[in-house]
Amino acid sequence: MEELLHYVWKHKIHPLEPLVTTDGRRVEVLDAGLKNPHAGPDFFNAKLRIGETVWVGNVEVHSLASDWLRHGHQHDEAYNNVILHVVEQADTEVCCANGRAVPQLVLPIPQQVSARYEELLHTDRFPPCYRVVPRLHSLTIHSWLSALQVERLEQKTRAIAARLQQTGNHWEDVFFITLSRNFGFGVNGDAFEWWATHLPFRAVDKHRDNLFQVEAIFLGTAGLLEEQLDHADAYYEKLQREFNYLKHKFDLPHSTPCPPWRLLRLRPSNFPHLRLAQLASLYHREQALFSRAMEATQMDDLSALFRIAPSPYWEAHYRFATTSPRIGKQLSQNSINLIIINTVVPFLYAYGQHKGNETLCERATQFLELLKPEVNYVTRMWQAAGLQAEHAADSQALVQLQTAYCDKKECLRCRFGYEYLR
Repeated sequence: MEELLHYVWKHKIHPLEPLVTTDGRRVEVLDAGLKNPHAGPDFFNAKLRIGETVWVGNVEVHSLASDWLRHGHQHDEAYNNVILHVVEQADTEVCCANGRAVPQLVLPIPQQVSARYEELLHTDRFPPCYRVVPRLHSLTIHSWLSALQVERLEQKTRAIAARLQQTGNHWEDVFFITLSRNFGFGVNGDAFEWWATHLPFRAVDKHRDNLFQVEAIFLGTAGLLEEQLDHADAYYEKLQREFNYLKHKFDLPHSTPCPPWRLLRLRPSNFPHLRLAQLASLYHREQALFSRAMEATQMDDLSALFRIAPSPYWEAHYRFATTSPRIGKQLSQNSINLIIINTVVPFLYAYGQHKGNETLCERATQFLELLKPEVNYVTRMWQAAGLQAEHAADSQALVQLQTAYCDKKECLRCRFGYEYLR
C-alpha cells in the first residue's frame, strides 16, 4: 500500500486530529512537495512546520520505517536533506548518512480511501470508476481529456523521433513507415511496419513514375508474390516477372514479413494485397506526400490526398486468383479519417515541435476536433459509463486513458480516479 500512502501524502488526505511526529512534535504541511519520478527522495521541496520551526526539504514515504534501512538510505547522502519520513508503521528509528535523526510521522490511510482503492483495483467492470463518471463536473472531464490528448500526441512524437533516428532523420521515409503501419488498421499493423521499415526506398524512387513497377516491388518485398495459388493468374505472374527483374537489378530482399500477414476473419477490404496496392498507388501519385500533408490547411484538401484507388486489376480482386464484384477499391472516408488521426495529426504535432512552429501543433489539435470520434471498444465502453466522445480529440484522449491508466491500474495518477477516491 506504499503507493497509496504516496497518494494520501500528495493530496493531503490527513486525519482530522493533528499530525504529530513519533517524538511528539506537531506537524503542519504547508506544501507537500513535488513528486520525484526518478531516484532519490519521493518528494522534493516540501515545506513543513515541525514544532516551532519551518523546514524546507525533501520527504521520503515508506510503509514501514524499517524500509529506510532495507533500502540503504542511511548510507546514501542523497537522503541527507530529508526533513520528514512518512510511514504507516514506525517500527524503528532512522537517521541520515551524516548521523542526523530523521523525524517520522505515522500517517494512517483513511479506511474509506483504502476500500475504494481496492474496488478500483479488483472490480471486473470497466472502467472501474464507472460509478463516479456520471457525476463528474464537465470542467473536470474537459480538462483531463485535454491533458490526455496532449499526452498521447507527446507519446506519438517520441515514437516518431525514434524512427527518425533509425532512418537518418528522413521525414518522408518515417511518414511512409507510420502511414504503412496504420494501413494495417490494427490486425496487420506490425507486419506493415516491418515491411515498410525494410522497403528499399531509394530503389523504389527510381521507378516511382511507373505504378506497375512500384506495385511489383511493394508486393514482392512483402512476400505476397511467393504465394501458392489454386489456379493461374496472369497479373500475378506478370508482377512476379517484374519483381524478379527489379530484385536482380537492385539486389532486393524478398523474405516473408515477420510477423506474418493475418487473413483469418479479416474483412476482404483489409486484405494486405489490396492495402499494399492502394499504398503503391498513393506512393506513385503523391511524390511529396509528407510535404503536402504538412501544408494542407483544410480538412477537405487533406482527405483528398488519401482518396486513392489501386490499379484496375484490383477493381475485381481483393487478393490474387480470387475474383470479387467489380467495384471501386478506393479508401473509404472512415479509413481516411483514421489515417489522418493516427498518421497526419501526430506528424503535424511532431514536425511543429521540431521546427518550433506552434501553428502546426495547433493545426493538429484543430483537425482532431473537426473529425468524428472513433468508434471502437474503448469509446463504446466509456459511452456506456456515461462519457460520450464528441470528436476525435476526445476519442484519442479516451484511448490514452484506457491504455496508459486503466489497463495498467494507474488509478492514483488519474483525475477520474482521484474523484472516485474522494
